[in-house]
Amino acid sequence: MRINRMYTGTDGETHIEDLKLSDHPELESLQKVAGLRLQPSKAGRFIDFHPAPDRRWLTILEGQVEIGLGDGSKHRFGPGDLRLIEDVTGHGHTTRYLSDNISLVMPLPD
Repeated sequence: MRINRMYTGTDGETHIEDLKLSDHPELESLQKVAGLRLQPSKAGRFIDFHPAPDRRWLTILEGQVEIGLGDGSKHRFGPGDLRLIEDVTGHGHTTRYLSDNISLVMPLPD
């Protein structure tokens, strides 16, 4: 399992950083979410560059997804990987579903 944060840098581009519980002990405390939903997606679905619609936690329950960044890098995530998605402004990222996918989406309160 990996924990990552996707955020918009001062350059307006999405960046991904690793989060480690040892560096962020606040991640072990109870946090509020605005709800949760299951999000199924079919293999082959591609979403071109877009910022996230809201701040959210997202974990993949089944399948694999590839996130593309403006610098051309691609990052793969699979079951158990947890992402804090905060790139709600800027150029955004691409999303490619490499297999049928089910994610658990947990939007954060405003």
